[in-house]
Amino acid sequence: MNAFESQLSKQTPLTARRTLLSMTLALAYGMAAGAASAQEGAAPAAQPAPPLVQEPQVVTVSANRRREPAREVPMQVNTLSVLQLEQSGAKTLADYLGDQPGVDVKNGGGSGFGSVTLRGVSTGDEVIATVGTYIDDVAYGSSTPFALGSVGALDMGLLDLHHIELLRGPQGTLYGAGAMGGLLKYVTNEPNTSEFSGKLTLGASATRNGKASNTESGVVNIPLKEDVAAMRISAFRDSVGGYIDAAGALPGADINGGTTTGGRVSVLLEPSSRFKLRLTATAQNTKRDSTDYVDYDAASGRPSGAELTRRGALREPYELRVVIAGADLEYDLGWARLNSITSHQHNRTTLQLDYTGIYAPLLSGAGLDLSAVPVHQWTEVRKWTQEFRLTSPAKGRFEWLAGLYYDHQNGSNRQRVDSTLTGGAAGPNLVTADIPSQYRETAAYGDLTWNATPRLAVTGGLRIARNEQQYRQAASGLLLGDGTDLGADSAETSKTYLATVRYALTPASNVYLRAASGYRPGGPNAVVTDFQTGQAAAPQTFSHDSLWSYEAGYKADLLDKTLAVEASVYDIRWDKIQQFFAVNGINVIVNGGKAHINGAELAVKYRPRAPWSVNASLAYVDARLSEDAPGLGADGARLPNSARLSASVGARYNFAIGNRAAYVGLSERYVGERNAGFDANATLPNYKLPAYALTNVQAGIDFGQVQLAMFLNNAFDRRAQLNAGTAFVGYGAPVNLTNARPRTLGLSLTRAF
Repeated sequence: MNAFESQLSKQTPLTARRTLLSMTLALAYGMAAGAASAQEGAAPAAQPAPPLVQEPQVVTVSANRRREPAREVPMQVNTLSVLQLEQSGAKTLADYLGDQPGVDVKNGGGSGFGSVTLRGVSTGDEVIATVGTYIDDVAYGSSTPFALGSVGALDMGLLDLHHIELLRGPQGTLYGAGAMGGLLKYVTNEPNTSEFSGKLTLGASATRNGKASNTESGVVNIPLKEDVAAMRISAFRDSVGGYIDAAGALPGADINGGTTTGGRVSVLLEPSSRFKLRLTATAQNTKRDSTDYVDYDAASGRPSGAELTRRGALREPYELRVVIAGADLEYDLGWARLNSITSHQHNRTTLQLDYTGIYAPLLSGAGLDLSAVPVHQWTEVRKWTQEFRLTSPAKGRFEWLAGLYYDHQNGSNRQRVDSTLTGGAAGPNLVTADIPSQYRETAAYGDLTWNATPRLAVTGGLRIARNEQQYRQAASGLLLGDGTDLGADSAETSKTYLATVRYALTPASNVYLRAASGYRPGGPNAVVTDFQTGQAAAPQTFSHDSLWSYEAGYKADLLDKTLAVEASVYDIRWDKIQQFFAVNGINVIVNGGKAHINGAELAVKYRPRAPWSVNASLAYVDARLSEDAPGLGADGARLPNSARLSASVGARYNFAIGNRAAYVGLSERYVGERNAGFDANATLPNYKLPAYALTNVQAGIDFGQVQLAMFLNNAFDRRAQLNAGTAFVGYGAPVNLTNARPRTLGLSLTRAF
């Protein structure tokens, strides 16, 4: 087996190694100040100006699969206001989570490709995602490494979302595999059966030295029968202006533009007070003319050429289509609430990558004079899930939850490496590969809470999951000689646990202790058999890796509810880390090594006077290997993608111009130095990402019928280095780096009705 074939036996190195970085702070259009929604607490648009500051409201979340005040949840849960994200011009996952310290979004070259790191649980190039993604109660993305499971974090449009929840720490008992670092949960708006309403938004923005961007979106809520049935329809289109230039064989300006379009239809039926059925279908399509990568020199840490420039022989366009449909049936049995949640999703990715700089020099010695080497990849995931869940009434002496979960996923991954000879003639096909996979999981889970006293609550939880997988790899082409056709199967059972203790110091303050475990499923490796011994040349399977997290926290509303404080400290032990590793020249996924992560988090929200609101947060993460990990590094090596120190602070002033409500806000975020890889690692060499700070400004006014929102992002136009891919540095290639989007000024007009 040659080197190229060895590379192919990984997940899909043709993407996984290259498709690692980001659509940085994508374009900017604000969506709506006051009229964005009644659920955000704003007054209806047609009314006089609302009070400059409204009383703090109890924030409820569904982190524990039941609606409850965030302050009473015994873990750290960040609730992101969609209204504030819209007003800030946020458009991508990197924007949504940018002000959350201790969180890293490593995108794979543009919007739609991404992996999220929470609390330092990362090895840089993930095998499978460590943070799960949910839309309401539906799991999103691939559960395996064979169909882009490592870069499947969803860049979901904000249109008609209610809020976003970010759950820190393992969520394995309630949310299953792939949530060992935490969970990202998009919570959508339910149809309203009592009133007709909607909104229309038009937005535009301009990026320094880039093309303009614009957006159009609309939402309408239609009662079909009062208090019984309603429908909610939303649609949007973002036209994204590019800001990266191309050099080399295909020079051009602003090459990374594109569009994102999407829509959602949701129908709610409530024929009785005990029965509810919600049907939802969401579709989103992301297209870009090229990636957001720019070239940086690994040694100097500076651009290889001009700033914000990519040199190559080809463009790198891609398209991602996401379709998710779900049905949530809920029935109140009296003694428990029954939920049946059925979902189907179809995700399809098409992309082209430029490998000319890697393979043209390597093949020149074999007499091939190549001017271009494009890599084409087509990936699909079809996933069906079914969940049954029983939830007891709240606030009894005992509260319990029990569920069954089934997941059936078919994945396909087709790749073709072509070539073009100098002079323009078509060259030989270098590689053609077909990598289908199948994943089935059945799980049972539950938890029990004992409310021992009005102040003390103790919870225990357990999940048992069984998965079975099939994997096949068929490949041929000039670089593979006779080609290969290999297959493998695997099966394993995993268990995760949860234990919490929560104590109410006062009616408005709590302390808690939490111990929880999480895991990523194991799977098969397709490997050759040694013809002399008859034994597999490398491990035929890899097992699940797992971690335990121990956390202590404090949550309180103080000073007559003008000050909200959340603080936590945690200690994480990660074992049997999944990683790529070469065994007898064959790159496979293996388990090995341990990591130790400890850290602390602090978040403060303060309303010192009526018109003011201030928020600040801070995270400290110390993430290191605690045992040599083959393929990664030695004991003591720092884990990638996490700054030791990160922080954000924001202030907002609400005031009135005449009888019109208005606001102005300022936010600043700081992210410390990070590693992109590991020291002394040839497969994923290190690159030091320097610390950076970014400043954003927001302002808006409510004109009654129309609301105006304005923003200025990256106000000082800093070239913050957000992510870096180093997999091909050893071949003489530059670092694939993603900068923060240059200074962007935008505005939006929203009409609510």
